[in-house]
Amino acid sequence: MDQKSFNIIKETAKEFFEKVNFELELEFSPLTDETIFINIKTAEPQILIGEGGQTLADIQHLLKAVLRRKVEEPFFISIDINEYRKRKEEYLKETARSIADEVSLTKKEKELVPMPAYERRIVHMELARREDITTESIGEGPERRIVIRPRV
Repeated sequence: MDQKSFNIIKETAKEFFEKVNFELELEFSPLTDETIFINIKTAEPQILIGEGGQTLADIQHLLKAVLRRKVEEPFFISIDINEYRKRKEEYLKETARSIADEVSLTKKEKELVPMPAYERRIVHMELARREDITTESIGEGPERRIVIRPRV
């Protein structure tokens, strides 16, 4: 992505968040594989994060739709609020490792709670290199979840 497109994204994101009438600070990380990371710092994060991060996901989706009208190059955005997603990702990885260890030890499969696609991807990626277990997503829609099984 060229600097012009990156600047358009930064300015549009600033305008977008000015309209929500929250006191917040935006930080843009350098491009990584066509992904623009936006970290928001605010005193009232829970309102923007929502239950289970749903409002955050909705905000990200809406901003991406606005940006697509202004930037033709392919890009992804990842919005985090007060490092919520970063902490959530670490929690998911730790939980996945712990449950995988238990499955490996007991030789009994475990079903995780339903989670959105990006969270399931984190779990699958964290456990992909393990040779003692396998992971599979099952279910439909909001009930989609991961099953961790011992490898036979």
